[in-house]
Amino acid sequence: MELIPALDLIDGTVVRLRQGKYDEVTTYGEPEVLARSLVDAGAPRLHLVDLDAAKSGSPVNHGLIEAITKMVEVPVQCGGGVRTLADVTRLADLGLDRIIVGTVALEDPDLARSMAEAHPGRVLLGLDFRLDGERLVPAGRGWVTEGTATVDELLASFAGHRFAGVLATAIARDGTLEGPDVVSMSRLLKITELPVVASGGVGELQHLRMLASLREGASTLDGVVVGKAILEGRFTVGEGVAACAFPG
Repeated sequence: MELIPALDLIDGTVVRLRQGKYDEVTTYGEPEVLARSLVDAGAPRLHLVDLDAAKSGSPVNHGLIEAITKMVEVPVQCGGGVRTLADVTRLADLGLDRIIVGTVALEDPDLARSMAEAHPGRVLLGLDFRLDGERLVPAGRGWVTEGTATVDELLASFAGHRFAGVLATAIARDGTLEGPDVVSMSRLLKITELPVVASGGVGELQHLRMLASLREGASTLDGVVVGKAILEGRFTVGEGVAACAFPG
């Protein structure tokens, strides 16, 4: 399982939201400085989110995203405000390894499939979800709208298309440090053949070990996105990478 440190961007600054709420924000500093420090510490990949674009659709942080992508020596994935095939192509041209598509997957699944076919293996489905009983309900547009189809239904409709995988974020856990939604992540491993990257709630090394030990048949998690825990020094990048190798 790959450790993927996250840098969320608002107005050119690294921030973290709690449970996706734009009025509960903590600021951490300069993106390029933090990106360099994460890679120098051993991060195998970086995860960037343009929160301004996620909310408004305006790619105001693209210059910064390009600068980070060109500066570091590891793959970079990015999401937020990707609404059109042109958006995907523009981000791919910046050198990004994976482009995350969230709202489009909810609102226009046919377009999402077209994006994957145009850029095979580079479009990552961003299915950020809230629990409604046993249903996983996806959210879009910066987590302020909800999809009509469940996560299960969406994944079934995307089967057989050339997506890079699915990035599943448990919104209720995001930014809380209280632990990941292990039950939902295990369920996702059962219902999709796509690689699954988990996100939301990691606050300590044991949380990483819990995710790394998940197995459904031959399927294990492909990676885990971690933001706040690393930014606040709960553990180092090196410690996180080692925990992600558990139990191997």
